[in-house]
Amino acid sequence: MGATSKRGATFIPEASNPVEERFINYIMKRGKKTVARQIFGDTLKTIAQKTNQDPEKIFKLAIENVKPQLEVKPKRIGGAVYQIPLEVKPGRQLALAFRWILAASRSRKGVKMAQKLAQELIEASNEQGIAIKKKIDTEKMAQANKAFAHFAKY
Repeated sequence: MGATSKRGATFIPEASNPVEERFINYIMKRGKKTVARQIFGDTLKTIAQKTNQDPEKIFKLAIENVKPQLEVKPKRIGGAVYQIPLEVKPGRQLALAFRWILAASRSRKGVKMAQKLAQELIEASNEQGIAIKKKIDTEKMAQANKAFAHFAKY
């Protein structure tokens, strides 16, 4: 099931779904997929220990909670730049959720990446944390600029 490395036994998930594989690709830096898999596996293990729940359900719930519905896109019309609110397409929702969760995890200091990522995913599943704040701020910005929605057709 797991693989061993120089640091001892680590948990690496062997069969995962496409969303998890894509998330592992987002974790990866400098082409080191094995390291990214180890981080993700250790994250799932940490989530299971801390919450006593299925870590994959926590992961899916966290991703769903962080996905934004609306975002703003700057558009120049008549010499002025307007922030146009737009609905976010499903593929971009996933990409933004992954990016925000990883950025929030990487901004935490002092512990290993697997523990930081596990903490952020647990918080996101409870609708708390830095990634959720980023989603709320983005959607508030879109709501505030709702008056410019009619420019979206240009």
